[in-house]
Amino acid sequence: MSDDRNNRGDHGDRGDRGDRDFGGRGGNRRNRGRKRVCSFCVDKVTEIDYKDTVKLRKYITERGKILPRRISGNCAKHQRCLTEAIKRARIIALLPYTNE
Repeated sequence: MSDDRNNRGDHGDRGDRGDRDFGGRGGNRRNRGRKRVCSFCVDKVTEIDYKDTVKLRKYITERGKILPRRISGNCAKHQRCLTEAIKRARIIALLPYTNE
């Protein structure tokens, strides 16, 4: 056993690190769920109305932040339109900036 420690070779003690699970973010991602589809593309929406606060509230957190694309599942085109509609609704006070 002491011979193994003294005879480390070129890489030192890095030999058995590959089988450890550190629980971090990187590595193999085998448990991917289904890719979310853009709900606006499915409904073939051409324009997102800023006055439709019921639909816009689905894409805002409890604290009033706009949900990012990777969480909401929107495509880039509709995410930009959605962000613009939410900001317009905030200006006219249809939606809150924050959740007091």
